[in-house]
Amino acid sequence: MTIQVLLFAEAKQVAGKPTVEIELPKSSTVDDVLDRIVDTVPELLPMKSSLLVAVNNQFASRDQTIQPADTVACFPPVSGG
Repeated sequence: MTIQVLLFAEAKQVAGKPTVEIELPKSSTVDDVLDRIVDTVPELLPMKSSLLVAVNNQFASRDQTIQPADTVACFPPVSGG
């Protein structure tokens, strides 16, 4: 299945684009998405362990399964002050 992953904040800046299109086998997880994103955009490797993923506007655990129609977004942790 083909998934469009939306990138935000520093992830978007590092990738140089707002989305990344990745190919995943069925029954892939959020962890698989992160692996594929880093394969596609190696510059994101240093932030991989801290990247947050939302699936359908909800924070997702690393073992959550991705469906073909899901909206997937990836962004670094946000802090404020």
